[in-house]
Amino acid sequence: MNDVSKPAGKDDGPANRSARRVLKRSPAEPSPDLEDVLQHGASLRQRRLLRNLRPMLPEILAAGILQCMIYSAFILNASRSDWNNLAIVCSVLFLLPFAVALALLGFRRQRNTFSIAIFVTFVCFNVAVAVLSGLRIPVSYSALLTAYPIATIAMIVANLRLHRSLEDRVALLDFPQAAQVAARLAGHVAVISDKTADIGAYDRLLIDTRTHHNPDWSTFLTKAYMVGVDVTPWFNFLELREGRVDVGAFDVSHLAYTPSQIYYSKAKRALDLIAVIVTAPITIAGVCSLALYPGPRWRAGDLRANRRGYGGRPFNMLKFRTMYHGRQGGATRTNDDRIIKGCRVLRRLRLDELPQLINIWRGEMSLVGPRPVAEYVAQASEAEEPKFIHRTMVLPGITGWAQVNSGYAGTTQEEINKLSYDLYYIKHLSFDLDVLIILSTISTVLFGRGAR
Repeated sequence: MNDVSKPAGKDDGPANRSARRVLKRSPAEPSPDLEDVLQHGASLRQRRLLRNLRPMLPEILAAGILQCMIYSAFILNASRSDWNNLAIVCSVLFLLPFAVALALLGFRRQRNTFSIAIFVTFVCFNVAVAVLSGLRIPVSYSALLTAYPIATIAMIVANLRLHRSLEDRVALLDFPQAAQVAARLAGHVAVISDKTADIGAYDRLLIDTRTHHNPDWSTFLTKAYMVGVDVTPWFNFLELREGRVDVGAFDVSHLAYTPSQIYYSKAKRALDLIAVIVTAPITIAGVCSLALYPGPRWRAGDLRANRRGYGGRPFNMLKFRTMYHGRQGGATRTNDDRIIKGCRVLRRLRLDELPQLINIWRGEMSLVGPRPVAEYVAQASEAEEPKFIHRTMVLPGITGWAQVNSGYAGTTQEEINKLSYDLYYIKHLSFDLDVLIILSTISTVLFGRGAR
């Protein structure tokens, strides 16, 4: 016999069925997991929004204030007295960084921090100008054009700070090697073993795919997704944190490029040519200055160095000779006596690499990529680690991710250690990574780190 009989002629609609489910539920019966998550999800997201904005506030406020000061200076210099319009425009400029920051939070899972910040700032700034123009408010476009770079730089820094803060609020689900992983993360990483633990204070949850992709943890991981906590395999996060791959576990099949990476790889050649053309006057001036510099290197003969290039093909890498010709070969050592007197400063400032811009023009090299090595170095490294050949899957570069992170390699083992950085660059090829490498290279040259 049925516990609840359906009256004849009554429509059993969704509301009646829902009411019967509530009546059947025991008062002591807990609510379903997903309903409980949904009830708390909104408040958790709200708190997370405010928490994510906090590290960005210094740059947001600085951008708003500086933009208002710049715009006011232009208006006062023009002897304008429309204070109402000035107040409206300054209010928009002050609130604009907050709008950009809120938009950046929506892209917080994207790794392209530079390009995303530039794009979002550009869009928001143009929308603000369009709104002011649509409201027929007189504006100074020259003042706005001057204020725009301030907002862009500030929001790039703010986005970097946001991503850095997100990487700090990380928890690790317990598994047999959790202690070793937590030690490699080099931070105070909470290890969670309780399936009922509150994870609202974290932005990312690290899991071991072999341990946690099973029914025992499925409800806990579902809660994490529902409250907005990113779930990431620990080895992927560790790779991004350290900026290097595990060479032993690396395989070519891991190179699954996104559309943006494919488009950038095609545009990279054009950007290299533009860089050569833009820097041509500086390069010519530097070459002329070095030509007048006294020293035996100009009488040392060949200025070409045979290197292994794209696809393993050899090419002649051009550079100024800063070492005596005919001396015993091998890797450059610290305080190497083969370096020509007076040429250490050229090596320190990397001025001996200027002719490689010709290699870029020929298509043999790129501005950024794995640094090309001599053939005998490549053969010795491949004998030790066959995956060393994979670094030739992209054009070699004047500077690279391994150079700014690992420095100079003088032995075969050091070359193999640098391979983990080169493979990371190939795997995570992007405009943002190239920009970071160039900025790091400038810092390295200025402070002379890694030069021999």
